[in-house]
Amino acid sequence: MRPMDSVRVPGFAPSVHGLRFANSFTPAPIRRFQFGAFATLTVGDVANGLCGGMTFVAADCFNAHLDAPADAAAPPDGSALRSSIVERQLDSFDGGRVALRFYELALPIRPPRETDWARALGRVGIDLHSRTWLMATREWPRVRRLLDAGRLVPLGLVRAVSWNPLDLARNHQVLAWGYDLDGGRLTLRIYDPNWPADDEVTLTLDIGDPDGEARPVYSRADGPVVAFLKAPYRFRVPAVAGPPSGQLGA
Repeated sequence: MRPMDSVRVPGFAPSVHGLRFANSFTPAPIRRFQFGAFATLTVGDVANGLCGGMTFVAADCFNAHLDAPADAAAPPDGSALRSSIVERQLDSFDGGRVALRFYELALPIRPPRETDWARALGRVGIDLHSRTWLMATREWPRVRRLLDAGRLVPLGLVRAVSWNPLDLARNHQVLAWGYDLDGGRLTLRIYDPNWPADDEVTLTLDIGDPDGEARPVYSRADGPVVAFLKAPYRFRVPAVAGPPSGQLGA
């Protein structure tokens, strides 16, 4: 019997390197634009969550060999830490490309299984492969290469099958820091900003049959997960962090 593959990013643990507060903020605009003394334009609301910014800040601090900020409560509007999280939240959208990938994976027309017509459309640039096939054959290998190299990997979690773009707000971003692969059973180890200091959050998927209809199983009661994707991440020197940690970053 083949032994189980177990990989962890050396030195990382959500209880140590994740932000210490939950992804829960009082209402405030993500962006304010002041037009002299005449008008103020506000965009977005941090009360909808800043999961992408929180995962990016945690990854930035770890990769810079710095402790995460010590704040035990969500930082208030106008604070340096809130501003850093908001900036990285905007970065996590990758100029809107992440939202488009979320929407593509959420489309109801996408078949649950791999089909001949989906393959034919794929050959002309229309990607309607099944979610299971995409996770098993595209997203997971990309995630694995980085984790095997000791690097943290931001993930996007698709949580709704819907035509409605407003349902994109239900999606989520987390940070993969390890995996266990037992035959075709994949278990990703997750830092989830909704569950601070929790080292036991996992995302499990059967990748043994890419043409099947497997759906990820999330270990925390935050709603269903339809699919996951590797989210783009580029390191930024953290503007707000704790002291040097001495850990081995990615």
